[in-house]
Amino acid sequence: MNVFPRWLNGLRPALAVGVALGGIYVVSLFAYGASPRTLAVGYAPEQPVPFSHALHAGELALDCRYCHTTVEKAARAAVPPTETCMNCHARIRPQSDKLAAVVASAGTGDPVHWKRVHDLPDYVYFDHSAHVSRGVGCVSCHGRVDNMERVRQEAPLSMGWCLECHRDPTPNLRPPEFVTSMEWSPDRPAREIGAELAREKHIQPSTDCSTCHR
Repeated sequence: MNVFPRWLNGLRPALAVGVALGGIYVVSLFAYGASPRTLAVGYAPEQPVPFSHALHAGELALDCRYCHTTVEKAARAAVPPTETCMNCHARIRPQSDKLAAVVASAGTGDPVHWKRVHDLPDYVYFDHSAHVSRGVGCVSCHGRVDNMERVRQEAPLSMGWCLECHRDPTPNLRPPEFVTSMEWSPDRPAREIGAELAREKHIQPSTDCSTCHR
């Protein structure tokens, strides 16, 4: 004797499809919610020192390389040591409360514990010098830091975002002398200039997995 009506047999395929689609939806939702585009863009941690890039890089027009001295010769963009700050602030507003942590660091030798804003996963290898030396402007990845009171992450820094540039780097290439310029404005289409630089410097970024995952 059948306990359930025969028409329920027709629901089994629909139920299987529903479960499958529901699983795909949950996985997609989690993947999007946990992606760098969702979690990291806009990240702007409060720093132990309220350093204003809008003042230093913008109003005072300090070159990025004055503080981040290794971007042209090393994989990492070094965070400036306290001595770099004190080059100016030993004479400029040394008594300011905003500089208390810097002055204390200079006295004790203990570094200021800056919080990293752009933090790639440990399994990703990124070389600043390889990009800067070939004419990828700071603004391409970091945005207009010269307008930021507190530095924030502007780009997703996801694998897809990096691959998009590696497949076609021309929009992000500029003459090396303008690599740190936040306001560089080309006199003709940037892609055209980038294409010329790519040919001259033989820039053909690899999309092989081993390029970034070593």
